[in-house]
Amino acid sequence: MGKNANGGLDPDALSRLRGVVEKDIAQGLYDGAVFIVGRHGEIAMHEAIGHADLANKRIAKKNDVFHLMSITKQLTTAIVLLAIDRGEFTLTTQVKEIIPEFGVKGKQKITVGHLLTHTSGINSQLPFLLPVDKIANIHELVEAVSNEPLHYLPGRMVSYNATTAHAVLAEMVCRLDGGKRPFREILAEELFGPLGMADTSLGLRHDLADRRVPIVVRDTTPGLFDPLLLESMNALFTEESEFPAGGAIATALDVFRFAEMLRQGGELNGARVLSREIIRTAITNHTGPLPNHLFDYAREMCGWPEWPAYLGLSFFLRGEGIFPTPLGINTSPGTFAGLGAGSTIFWVDPERDLTFVCLTAGLIEESASIMRFQRLSDMVVAAVMDDGISTGTL
Repeated sequence: MGKNANGGLDPDALSRLRGVVEKDIAQGLYDGAVFIVGRHGEIAMHEAIGHADLANKRIAKKNDVFHLMSITKQLTTAIVLLAIDRGEFTLTTQVKEIIPEFGVKGKQKITVGHLLTHTSGINSQLPFLLPVDKIANIHELVEAVSNEPLHYLPGRMVSYNATTAHAVLAEMVCRLDGGKRPFREILAEELFGPLGMADTSLGLRHDLADRRVPIVVRDTTPGLFDPLLLESMNALFTEESEFPAGGAIATALDVFRFAEMLRQGGELNGARVLSREIIRTAITNHTGPLPNHLFDYAREMCGWPEWPAYLGLSFFLRGEGIFPTPLGINTSPGTFAGLGAGSTIFWVDPERDLTFVCLTAGLIEESASIMRFQRLSDMVVAAVMDDGISTGTL
């Protein structure tokens, strides 16, 4: 096969990638996976392996619809970046300017930038007094977090915010929209529609329900997330649910479309969603040398070292150094990603013009998932045969 055939990717190396995923599934690490490897905008591999629903013996298919978990944060962030492009607010806008009731109990100086970089200092988990069945209601979630005190000074510490920060951001967008549309409609009209993401929704759209991959925790090792809470999301999410931090569903192909829009500097198939410059800002390291305290538990549990958080505006960045990373050790420092609890990832390596999407059925403990994706990501990079001169627009 010629140098540039298959996007300059080694077909034997891609075959090994499939073999490793098959082996993982055969060993019961997870139930199934749908993944895509793309180069220069062309799909070199799109595979469905194992089961989408093991209990019902449903074989995985390429058009399966997965819970994206925290990849939802990057979708929400895209709408926030669009609002910045339109001049509706800026990264230095204080939240209280748009949500006045938020600006109490020490939260007066929190900005949009703080929320997007996980440095806001607000509660990163569910508010103490909020029932679990209210997690998918933006307004009630924001009301609850608004009544809570500041946990640490904004900008002083990075602590990944799993549930509340992106609800606050979504509420800001909705208020500036005049309350005319629920956030799920804003996402559909401003992002999913223009990008042709027809199989993506915030909440469980009725026409996608038959293809939904259920949330099942296969690895119940005590870790970052409570398995029962994760599995409860199966019952929590309906067509009208809105959980901007983790409530979207999509196919792998739709996630690839989103990633490709980012790789191409905000445009896909002639539809411009974001400016090139706002994406440059979004995939720049804004947390400096500060570590991400989300992984304190894993550092103690697994003996991991401390390393910089490497966070852009909601996007995870590869950065430099050797440490556990789901983006792979061998991706370029500018690689950026979205991750979902124990199950999902997409990343774009701008230097190699390389895109990887992997959505899995059967959640595993977060530190184990990081090491799983590190292994798979490095295998994707190992398939690159040419000099890797980027043709992307970033």
